[in-house]
Amino acid sequence: MQLETLLPLGKVDPGLREPAAPFDFSRLVADAQLLESLGYSALMFEETKQDPFICLGIAAQATKTLGLGTAVAIAFARSPAVTALSAWTLQKLSGGRFTLGLGTQVKAHIERRFGAQWHPPGPWMREYVQAVRAIWKAWQHGEQPAFVGRHYTINLSVPLFDPGPLEHPDIPIHLAAVNPYLCQVAGEVADGLRPHPVCTPHYINTVMWPAVRAGAALSGRSLDGCAMSIKPLVATAPNTTALAERVRDVRARVAFYASTPAYRAAFAAHGLGALADELKLLARAQRWEEMPQYINDEVLNLYATIGTYDDIADKLAARYGGIVTHAEFSIPVNSPADAEILRGMVAQLRVA
Repeated sequence: MQLETLLPLGKVDPGLREPAAPFDFSRLVADAQLLESLGYSALMFEETKQDPFICLGIAAQATKTLGLGTAVAIAFARSPAVTALSAWTLQKLSGGRFTLGLGTQVKAHIERRFGAQWHPPGPWMREYVQAVRAIWKAWQHGEQPAFVGRHYTINLSVPLFDPGPLEHPDIPIHLAAVNPYLCQVAGEVADGLRPHPVCTPHYINTVMWPAVRAGAALSGRSLDGCAMSIKPLVATAPNTTALAERVRDVRARVAFYASTPAYRAAFAAHGLGALADELKLLARAQRWEEMPQYINDEVLNLYATIGTYDDIADKLAARYGGIVTHAEFSIPVNSPADAEILRGMVAQLRVA
């Protein structure tokens, strides 16, 4: 579960529980209401161990103004028609507060976890978004969809399965991306981009934004209102002693991400392609315990924002201000005092 604030930088994530704590459905309503009261602009759910659409349906009923979105749902595991209906339903439930965030996932997961056939993800995602929008258009205007692509042909709608028009039919679509081609696709057909946490401000500014602009130019679209929403890698704690444990966790996370071939571009852009290749070999050998030592402090600080509660908001603002539009961030809230600390951080980031 993540939260979003309308920071000039962006979005805020609600790790309202300790990092290792399991998700607690019994707290979902209270957590969503807490985030709304703290000044967050949105609550985002990722598709990992819970169905994000179900969680967001609960949150939609518990809140009035809080934005809601998937960050992200896996597109290729679903028919565009299934995704279109989930999004349409949440947009109606929330009164127009929903954002559909979509991701591709990597080949091994599409084939071996979801049992689907893999295709080149960039062209596939472009077509997927176009198909979803074609279905929405048909429902809004009471017409038959007429979409024909390489992967999908969708040309049937009957009254029994047509949910009808919405008061707020323009549902934003954001795409998760690392590599330039998918960034270009986002510029062509989507309303925003969600960089992976390993995408540094330099990479976002020099690789991702130019690709988004190139995609918008190809399709003759304006980028007014285009979102760039990141969930940064953050290590923070009340004091330096507790911070050391968080730093260890984030160092291991950077090593894991560097070992993933799909994220190599974000490391190669900083001259760290060889490091990524070395870590990939260690991961294949399942030598996980050895990997964090390859991430020295210079590399760690390149990819992660580290600080105590006293200075972490300032560091996030300095790092991402003017680069992204939304940034996900929060701290565990276990007491009223924690809530007030987080309230101050949110307010600080919103005016950064």
